[in-house]
Amino acid sequence: MPIQPATIARVVPGSIAEEIGFEPGDRLVSINGQPPRDLIDYQFLCADEVLVLEVLDTKGKRHHVEIEKDYDDDLGLEFESALFDGLIQCNNHCPFCFIDQQPPGKRESLYYKDDDYRLSFLYGSYLTLTNLTQREWDRIAQLRLSPLYVSVHATEPEIRSRLLKNPRAGQLLDQLRWFQDNRLQIHAQVVLCPGINDGPHLDRTLLDLARFHQGDIPAVTSVAVVPVGLTRFRPEQDELVPVTPAKAQEVIAQVQALQTKFREQMGSTFAWLADEWFLIAGQPIPPESHYEDYPQIGNGVGSIRLFLKQFNQAAKRLPAQVSPSRRFTWVVGNAVELAFQPILQRLNRVAGLTVEMVACNSEYWGQQISVTGLLTGEDLLRNLRGRDLGNGVLLPSLMLKHDDTRFLDDLTIADLEAQLHTPIFPVNGVDGLIERCLRDL
Repeated sequence: MPIQPATIARVVPGSIAEEIGFEPGDRLVSINGQPPRDLIDYQFLCADEVLVLEVLDTKGKRHHVEIEKDYDDDLGLEFESALFDGLIQCNNHCPFCFIDQQPPGKRESLYYKDDDYRLSFLYGSYLTLTNLTQREWDRIAQLRLSPLYVSVHATEPEIRSRLLKNPRAGQLLDQLRWFQDNRLQIHAQVVLCPGINDGPHLDRTLLDLARFHQGDIPAVTSVAVVPVGLTRFRPEQDELVPVTPAKAQEVIAQVQALQTKFREQMGSTFAWLADEWFLIAGQPIPPESHYEDYPQIGNGVGSIRLFLKQFNQAAKRLPAQVSPSRRFTWVVGNAVELAFQPILQRLNRVAGLTVEMVACNSEYWGQQISVTGLLTGEDLLRNLRGRDLGNGVLLPSLMLKHDDTRFLDDLTIADLEAQLHTPIFPVNGVDGLIERCLRDL
């Protein structure tokens, strides 16, 4: 796809760009004669001390703007997209792909199959490495784009090719050697599908990956093992089966045995189990000390333990009482209902504050156990309609589209407020939860 001028979405107040007169809607064409492909190019090109920017204003008039600055000064421009030449899409056909497990007719962006190494570097999204041209491999090496986040699933070529439905998927071990030779790093994930890449195949995968965790710059820095997530919209005859409590207990025991070996040999747990395994198995979450520096937090590895830790720290500023009295309904996925009881109990120790938890599963996706981030507006209406919701609903913002008020099923906060006849308060993390509870009504 040709490189398009990068549309400016925001100009940071007090920045160089604001001083010059940039405005949202202006489009950046080039920097020192080079059109940036993406945010990575933009940041790299802006490291010069003298910049000549070619810009199209909102009326289409072309300008050349010269800027002198320190090499590490940020211009203060934010863009509508991190990619100016379009998304590199996925060329695999994984049966467990969440994109293919959604109903038709929703917003277009829900069906984009991202497999773009640039988004992996910038935001930690996972890619498979199956669609990279030599030009992109060279760019990764030249710009030192590390770490990347790679969906491995299996290291045996025939098993990985079967899972990704792509013969190129079998090249993974050679690709890991390339990262090792270039002193670049990845974080890996394994989506475990019972009957396909479990049992001895999982042992083989984790042991193969551990061979690349050596030296001062290990090519594979960590691995997350995640249970396959299935919805009622998934394609028929996809050969997938859900993870049962018995299977979860089996995988926990299998991986914990390897973790002991890795700690003895490498001084690190190296391979972690997502929190969902323990929730499905009905087993306690490991202690905080288990998670080291939370290298796989984006995969839900230690997210419950970290949330509890952050809450305990933030709870020190909770007052003895609040006035006037207020009562809120806090909605969460039923996967964390038991784990979050200490939070609920501590909030309700504040005189004048009452927080009631409603723990939901997702009928929308057809799940009996659901994480909070997958709950939809439809799920909330089913669980909240007809209840006395008090002064409003505390809604974890991870249920919503980024920087939007829209759920995964395209309902909005305004839709829920109209049908529930109560305010909905999005809360971002621990600080947002506490701040909303204490804020004046």
